[in-house]
Amino acid sequence: MIPGTFEKLIVDEQVDFGFFLTDGDERVLLHRNEITEEIKEGDQIEVFLGVDSLDRLYATMKKPLITQDTYGWVEVVDIVDDMGAFVDIGLSKDGLVARDHLPFLRQVWPEVGDKLYCTLKVSQNGKFFVRLATEEIVEPLMNDADRTLFNKEVTGTVYRMIVAGSFIITPEGYKGFIHSSQRTVEPRLGETVTGRVIDVKEDGTINVSLLPRKHEALSGDAERISEYMELRGGAMPFTDKSDPEDIQERFQLSKAAFKRALGHLMKNGRIYQKEGWTYFTETKKEEQN
Repeated sequence: MIPGTFEKLIVDEQVDFGFFLTDGDERVLLHRNEITEEIKEGDQIEVFLGVDSLDRLYATMKKPLITQDTYGWVEVVDIVDDMGAFVDIGLSKDGLVARDHLPFLRQVWPEVGDKLYCTLKVSQNGKFFVRLATEEIVEPLMNDADRTLFNKEVTGTVYRMIVAGSFIITPEGYKGFIHSSQRTVEPRLGETVTGRVIDVKEDGTINVSLLPRKHEALSGDAERISEYMELRGGAMPFTDKSDPEDIQERFQLSKAAFKRALGHLMKNGRIYQKEGWTYFTETKKEEQN
């Protein structure tokens, strides 16, 4: 009997805490907590074999979500900084993706609820570990995208990260790449993100942007400026003539984006400029009254 494999065994003996199963040569315990349906002595049942914390072989009727021969999406259920990410593999004990197999930067580690595409590994002493799928495994699973996806929104899960950006898999099986220039915040490994297709490449993969469309960005930039002015009582010492470095430091916007947002606010009658300052229009009305 080998840990990490399925076996068809005979129910040999019932005891207070479960059943002993046999293949005719060896016996293994099926604890009552590992039973998923009614069984009796003499039945032949299929079980999955593992090793407990005391290095004893055990059997379970629960079906693992991943095996040594299969890959699948598993959900992160806990993060332990000095160990890694624990994931639900469908068994009584969660599997561990060791920290050495997670990104170097802690801030892009997965969070609880994120999903990782993984397989099961069994050590020489029968212990279970979980490993992320490599590019060689993922590549054959991908479907080719066509040009009709251009400029459409897609949702995908980050499965791999490199310095230049992040790779995602969509539910349709499309492979996408998010370049670092096409995001404001680096997504986590295992995070599900939604972005816009900005290119469909000849090999069937897609390039995705997480940046808002221009009109959405303008609305967001204008809102950021408005919130800042509200915190200052309806006025700020910035205008479309302000120094680009000062604008970047305060708002994390280029001067061009800042001027577009100001123009949007002025066009809608929300602000006006005077002597190097920008004011809410409501402030001027209150002063006149």
